[in-house]
Amino acid sequence: MEDFKKFMSEYGGMIIGIIVAIILLLTKFYLLIIGIILIVVCGYAGHYFQHNKDNVKTKLKSFIDRL
Repeated sequence: MEDFKKFMSEYGGMIIGIIVAIILLLTKFYLLIIGIILIVVCGYAGHYFQHNKDNVKTKLKSFIDRL
């Protein structure tokens, strides 16, 4: 019994993580999570571009010139 407690205290989080990952894959809930992350990243990028127009223009222009 002591060995089981030691095993669970050491690897319990990994086992729970594997079970959650399997449930996400089986229910295709991960697509929703990826969609939400994509929305947040694009929103942040739009906010950054709007408030740093001049910076973005110069960096983009120098990047295009190097190509």
